[in-house]
Formats: sequence, C-alpha cells, structure tokens
Amino acid sequence: MADKQISLPAKLINGGIAGIVGVTCVFPIDLAKTRLQNQQNGSRLYTSMSDCLIKTIRSEGYFGMYRGAAVNLTLVTPEKAIKLAANDFFRQYLSKDGKLTLVKEMLAGCGAGTCQVIVTTPMEMLKIQLQDAGRIAAQRKLMPETVAPGGPVEVKSPTAMQITRELLRSKGIAGLYKGLGATLLRDVPFSMVYFPLFANLNNLGKGGVEGPAPFYVSFVSGCIAGSTAAVAVNPVDVVKTRLQSLNRGSTEDTYSGVSDCVSKILRNEGPGAFLKGAYCRALVIAPLFGIAQVVYFLGVGEAILSYLPKREK
Repeated sequence: MADKQISLPAKLINGGIAGIVGVTCVFPIDLAKTRLQNQQNGSRLYTSMSDCLIKTIRSEGYFGMYRGAAVNLTLVTPEKAIKLAANDFFRQYLSKDGKLTLVKEMLAGCGAGTCQVIVTTPMEMLKIQLQDAGRIAAQRKLMPETVAPGGPVEVKSPTAMQITRELLRSKGIAGLYKGLGATLLRDVPFSMVYFPLFANLNNLGKGGVEGPAPFYVSFVSGCIAGSTAAVAVNPVDVVKTRLQSLNRGSTEDTYSGVSDCVSKILRNEGPGAFLKGAYCRALVIAPLFGIAQVVYFLGVGEAILSYLPKREK
C-alpha cells in the first residue's frame, strides 16, 4: 500500500484535532481506569468501571469525571500529532528502498512510540495525580484506617500548576519525567503492535481498490488495532500508573522502580492485578484511535490549510 503523501503541518493538525475529539469522548472511562489500577488490596473503593463512575458522580459531581481533562486536552494535541506524524515519517523513510515489510512497519511504530514520550510522560504524570485525587479523598473519608496517623481527613485537591511547580521545585525537570522508563515500555510496544495492525486491516478493508480506504474501514481498523494493542500492554500500564502516583494511603505499597513494582504486585496482589483496568483501557483506546485515523484519512488538516492564504514565492 502506498502511503498518502501529507504535509507535516496537515499531519500535526490532523493529530491534534483527533486527540481533542477523542479525549473529550472517552475521558471519564480513562479516569475510571486510573482509579481501578491504583487500587490495592485492603483499600478497594470500586468494584468495576460502572461502580467507579457512579461513585465519582455522587461524590464529585458530573464534572468530577473530567478531573485532569484540561491537562490532557492541552497536551494531547502535540502528543497525538507527534505520534501520527512520526509514524508516517518513518514509514515513508523505510519504504524508500522497496516494499514496507512487517518488520519495517514495526520499526516505524517503535520510532513513533519513542518520539511521543517527550510529551506523554509529563502529561500522564500530571493527569494521574488529578484523576486519582478523588479516590484518595474518598478513601480518607470512607476508609479512615488508610489515612496515615495524624494525617488530615479532608485535603484540598491540587491544580495542575501547583503539582508542576512543586515537582519542578523539589525534583527539577526529572520530577515531571518520573516513570519515563515504564512509559517507554508501554508506548513503544503499543505502537509496534498498533500501527502495523491498523495498516494491514485498513488495507484489507479496501478490497484491493486503489485510493484511500472508506472512513468506516479506517474507523473500525483503528478501533480493533487500538483495543488489541491496549490490552497487550496493560500490565506495563498498571506499573506505569503505580510508579507515577505520588499520593497513597498508609496501607498501600510504594515502589522504587519498575522491577520493585512488578515484584510487589505479584507478591501482594497476584498476576491478575496486571489486568486491572484492561477493559477500560480498551474502551478508551479503541474509539480514540478510531477517531484519530478517520480524521487523518479524511484529510481534515489539508482542508483547513486549503482555506489559509498561500504565500506567494
């Protein structure tokens, strides 16, 4: 399949618009995923995704489900733009010498996943603190035994700017990149699975017809590839979420790194804990990437650029 030639500005616009639309649609499910993944034995507030969302609405109101959305909506534009543009760049570069083999497709995905963590890591770091603040607050109120001795029962939820300033003050720029290794371990394999699988499903849906695939084929291909890759890397996502969470109950484990986190989860919660939030993550990623690919293949970015005045040479 010959990849459609799209200018870099159009790629960035496509990725940005797709990210904003997708995140707005699925953010409450992503919040439930974070809270379910951070639950440890002895401090479980939620039994399922629906239970988490219902309790969140009751205790924090409707907009409580969008806690941390502002960070995501701000940073998802460069993140998705980098991811989609980088994959397209690497695919075109690797196909210069001939057919784009599966190995080359996986290498292109690897490159895209590596590039995106520049934005993904600090975005996830801030988002997780904001998303999990409601769980910690509810835990203090409903399960006071999880509060550290002498600790306050009610704690005001921090803002993204407050968290950023505190991390920069105490740990420098490295504070925003806590969990970088785990993010790479999640996003690189994800992209290596997602992009080749999407490209082949999308090509299969064309039925040998020349030109771009119909939008519904791109959407379904994006959903299938996204949910498959999401579930495949969910164990690493659990580790990343635990490592990036700064606040915990007094009965919850703390971790010094990836290997320490993996060993403690296995010992204290069993292997099933690595699948916490897997169906939530699949429900988040499937439409998110389905929407992304539809925007990308419909050429929304190109349409927007066509209305801008062209600079005369």
